[in-house]
Amino acid sequence: MSSLAGKLGIVFGVANKRSIAWAIAQAWHREGAKLAFTYQGERLKENVEELAGTFGADTLVLPCDVSKDDEIATVFKTVGEQFGKLHLLLHSVAFAPREALEGDFLDTTREAFRVAHDVSAYSLVALARAATPLMTDGGSIVAMTYYGAEKVVPRYNVMGVAKASLEASTRYLAYDLGPKKIRVNCISAGPVNTLAARGIAGFTDMLKHYEAHAPLKRNVLPDELGATGVFLASDGSAATTGQVIYVDCGYEIMGM
Repeated sequence: MSSLAGKLGIVFGVANKRSIAWAIAQAWHREGAKLAFTYQGERLKENVEELAGTFGADTLVLPCDVSKDDEIATVFKTVGEQFGKLHLLLHSVAFAPREALEGDFLDTTREAFRVAHDVSAYSLVALARAATPLMTDGGSIVAMTYYGAEKVVPRYNVMGVAKASLEASTRYLAYDLGPKKIRVNCISAGPVNTLAARGIAGFTDMLKHYEAHAPLKRNVLPDELGATGVFLASDGSAATTGQVIYVDCGYEIMGM
């Protein structure tokens, strides 16, 4: 039997076929999970509908701006009506204004700081709160983070600070939701050529740097992130919560 047979999940953060969220969604689907998807804004609607449709014409696809509580409430109301319950949630959502990812962190505006934390970190709290009433059998919430939460990555700037907030939020949510048998973990992925990554200045150089310095001498593959997503969604990680799992070919362990 597939490891996620009978599981019901929702995926936030697919933008296109290169998205990490899509790699994990495909892996969850292959292992038997039935999934719903959300998209942010009309610009991404067609992409997400086309990809989700490969899982079946009846795959649920809903609009959701994670900075709006009413849209979050509508999504989970609909999922509750369609699915009845929920076992899995993937949070692969992050945003900061482009100007905040250029220049010095010192110059981050108050508004850019607020937006980055609202969309990239608080949204996990809001989604977890909305999902919890549907996770009556327990569940697994997985969020995507990055090494810039722990160490300075030039030009990652306020996004690194927001990811640090995301990781801390994961730990506090894991504590709150543990009695309900809901686990909350992060995957810290090495750099992957996604739509979001292209917004980081010097991203191509970053890929080359990781390949040269990671112990495995290569960059992580989307399928490998999918496999970790399956592990965290499955009973194989039943005793794992509040953790940041590094999937970066070992780069995180290096000092020089």
